[in-house]
Amino acid sequence: MKIYKLSKEHGKKIEKYQSHLATYVKMIQTNEAATIGYMYIDGEGTVGHHPAPIPQLFIVVEGEGWVTGGDQKRVSIKRGEAVMWEKGEWHTSGSEEGMTAIVIQSEELHPETFMERKKHA
Repeated sequence: MKIYKLSKEHGKKIEKYQSHLATYVKMIQTNEAATIGYMYIDGEGTVGHHPAPIPQLFIVVEGEGWVTGGDQKRVSIKRGEAVMWEKGEWHTSGSEEGMTAIVIQSEELHPETFMERKKHA
């Protein structure tokens, strides 16, 4: 058994896209160009507006916050919910109180196979 720490201290500050108070901890990368990471967005933190380099699944595991798509309209998201962005889709994420998420990026992501979609306005 191997135990790994996923604390912010082991991550890298996100400085691109006019981001602030956000840290990304990459957990794994496969030969199939997939990565899984643990992301901390502190209170009042954001990951700035940018295009997804490949399809991304953002799974909130603690706290709550908001996400946007290309229209930059904020949609609330909380623990136990996930958002999927397609390759090239512009998006932003942030939180007033703080939010932690697992981020999975891969050319082959199909969360609809396993998860029910959340309805939002």
